[in-house]
Amino acid sequence: MRYFEVRKARIEIIPMIDIMFFLLIFFIMFTLHMIPSKGLSSSLASSSTTTALPHPQVIVSLNTQGLIEVNNQSLSPLQLTQYLQRGPGNPRDTIVTIAGARDTSLQHLMTVMDACRQAGVTQIGLAAREIHP
Repeated sequence: MRYFEVRKARIEIIPMIDIMFFLLIFFIMFTLHMIPSKGLSSSLASSSTTTALPHPQVIVSLNTQGLIEVNNQSLSPLQLTQYLQRGPGNPRDTIVTIAGARDTSLQHLMTVMDACRQAGVTQIGLAAREIHP
């Protein structure tokens, strides 16, 4: 009468681990597509010698009239300096990328760079559109 014998219950754990990894990967991929990539359309300057920059922590947009924008907020150079000083962490470790319009004057660009340097930022990059030969 083996039919009535009490058997120990066994939980198969390997298929459960496979399912959990599948769900983890699914949710990671799903959340990556949920993160919106927002930005401002601008006409960047072109360069044939562009190089990849580290991922910026702050992107400063500069239009042709010299209007400075960070996170869709218009700032003056003094406000930009204060914004960078209040940022999380040490301003020396902050990576700033300036995305200036193609027709931005050099004086507007220098004003933004001076504001960044007054805040203590040492890592400043310029965004450019790569020219494909």
